[in-house]
Amino acid sequence: MAVEIERKFLVKSSDFKQGAFQKNYIKQGFLNSNKERVVRVRIKDDKGFLTIKGPSSTNGTTRFEWEKKIDKNEAENLFSLCEKGIIEKYRYLIKIENHTFEVDEFLGENTGLLIAEVELENENEHFIKPQWLGKEVTGITKYYNSNLSKTPYNKW
Repeated sequence: MAVEIERKFLVKSSDFKQGAFQKNYIKQGFLNSNKERVVRVRIKDDKGFLTIKGPSSTNGTTRFEWEKKIDKNEAENLFSLCEKGIIEKYRYLIKIENHTFEVDEFLGENTGLLIAEVELENENEHFIKPQWLGKEVTGITKYYNSNLSKTPYNKW
């Protein structure tokens, strides 16, 4: 069990790619997605994961998260049970001082959307904002992956 504290931002340029030290392909679907809980199946490169997330705090920065590694074939099989709408994206990791930003470059029906997340130790923790970071979208639910699977970016 863990509590996840993160802030989300739109990304206004592809300059983040110059500083990326890692890039992964991610495919994910949702076995359950409502405001009380999200159950996600994910394949990241060649590894499978099952994740449960609880409701977000009022400001959207904090939520319960549990994740378990599962066999990639099991994860592939679980996709057949997922709700409509599979998310595919590339995730870039960029280190800025003491923080690692995760930038998701969405594919498919969400092509054109770039979202950065930074995990924090507490909600008021200071971090350096790189120039490619745009408008903050923490707590704006249309940017949650579970909602992007139902209402993709290209349909906004």
